[in-house]
Amino acid sequence: MTADRRTNGRARTPSSHRRRPRLRGSRALPALLLAVFLLLGVGAATGIAGDPFPSGAPAPGAAPAAGAGPSAVPSATRPGGDEGAAAGGATPPATRGQVDTGGPRPAGALPFDLPGPATLRSGGAGRKLVFAHYFTPYPLSLDNASADTDYYTRNYLDPGGENGRHQRYGGLLRDRPLPVPPKAGDWEGANLRQEVRTARDAGIDGFTLDLLSLSGKNWDRARQLMEAAHAVDPAFTIMLMPDMTALDTDDPAVLADAVATLAASPAAHRLADGRLVLSPFKAEQKDPAWWGRVLDTLRTRHGIRTALVPLFLDFDAHAAAFAPISYGFSAWGSRSYAGQEGATADVRRAHELGRIWMQPVSVQDARPNQGIYDEAGNTATLRSTWTHAIEDGADWVQLTTWNDYSEGSQFAPSLHNGYAYLDLTSYYLTRFKTGAWPRIVRDTLYLTARTQFADTGPTGAQSLLMSLRKGSAAARDTVEVLSLLTGPGTVRTTVGRTTREHTAPAGLHAELLPLGPGVSSARLVRDGRAATEVELPYPADRTVPVQDLQYYAATSGRTG
Repeated sequence: MTADRRTNGRARTPSSHRRRPRLRGSRALPALLLAVFLLLGVGAATGIAGDPFPSGAPAPGAAPAAGAGPSAVPSATRPGGDEGAAAGGATPPATRGQVDTGGPRPAGALPFDLPGPATLRSGGAGRKLVFAHYFTPYPLSLDNASADTDYYTRNYLDPGGENGRHQRYGGLLRDRPLPVPPKAGDWEGANLRQEVRTARDAGIDGFTLDLLSLSGKNWDRARQLMEAAHAVDPAFTIMLMPDMTALDTDDPAVLADAVATLAASPAAHRLADGRLVLSPFKAEQKDPAWWGRVLDTLRTRHGIRTALVPLFLDFDAHAAAFAPISYGFSAWGSRSYAGQEGATADVRRAHELGRIWMQPVSVQDARPNQGIYDEAGNTATLRSTWTHAIEDGADWVQLTTWNDYSEGSQFAPSLHNGYAYLDLTSYYLTRFKTGAWPRIVRDTLYLTARTQFADTGPTGAQSLLMSLRKGSAAARDTVEVLSLLTGPGTVRTTVGRTTREHTAPAGLHAELLPLGPGVSSARLVRDGRAATEVELPYPADRTVPVQDLQYYAATSGRTG
């Protein structure tokens, strides 16, 4: 469990929402874990899934690996029939025919014209960097199968998937990457290149790469991502983020050697003076002296000068001790709009210590297998965290996360959110980097809502239910219409059978409506004619098979 933070005259709020304990028994069984190439620290009980086809495990179509228990990496299952189906799982959600081809952004997708790379990467804008936290267990596809029958659908979204391993909490995930069509040849590399293009085209400067292990599939995927980034855009860089809650080494030289391997890639993020940026997750897992030995080994053995930007789960407790060896600081942050009151002080303290600050920006957080969630307040958390990054003077931003679907925190295009959160991020990102709000040139509506009420009890076999995390805002049942308009207009809304209308001003405006059963939609009307409209195709219901407290999103800027 993580400790609470911010006790220096401020209200106590959760320090971080990421919790990654080691695999149970990992200290007692290191030889066994190594022998079967399990990805250390990545277990079902932590809220993080490993790769279903780890190095050394049976390929798709073979029987599951023997001895793989509930804390182990999910084993491969037959792509035709599925063992999970026999466990009594509910039918996985339909993919509704949505496929992400990775093509260019449709004309008119955004409410403004996104500046080109030359503008966003030069001058002052080029110094305000935006990274997205990449989580290797959840690439676009795990098995290159059709989305209706692939591993995500059969095993992660289905409560009975992986032989019922996730039945207790209704399935491992509630959302998945926006489906991609199967590809010939090097499909894994092609999918990683597609993710890089998607992030780059949204204005993002690079990924922070969560290093969960130093061997096995997650390590292989980390190296593939470095290659993909450089192939797509040499200016799109990867900041290395060793995950100290998952890596199983006490030897600073072992970590330094692994970092040096990845640092050999031209995609590794470096400062203008050539220093490699190293940003360990939960850096306080090791003391500053230990990190000093890592940096010294990188310098003396590998000739790599380093800029350390530790990410803390408890920034207040460790900032002063780490300051002498650090270029900057970061934190994981709160995932509720009500938990942002300490963000301003964090930036100020980092700057007082002469260090840069990388601000966490988030959408939401809901973790079925940990039984916890934060009340994100529709898009309130996204807007609040971005506003703090802008107004408090953060130097860099980390979107937490790009694709950690086990936290429900993804910005990446997903089945239930499409591109909505990423498109909104492009709007705030432009202000953060350029110092000026972009001019709205196209009326655009964003619609967010849950598909169930916060106190709904599921009808299925789920026994572990999510409850609010300490420090979160109170649960609410609301539909939000977020409008970005060229001028005032009337917005007519339908929530189930209830219709309303409100006047929305020019610019950005959020209007809240009570959640009700059925589908929600909104339409902008000017001079008696519809200017633009959006529908959230997932209806809300009072009777549901599993608990799902993520907000779903849709935008009028994209159709289909």
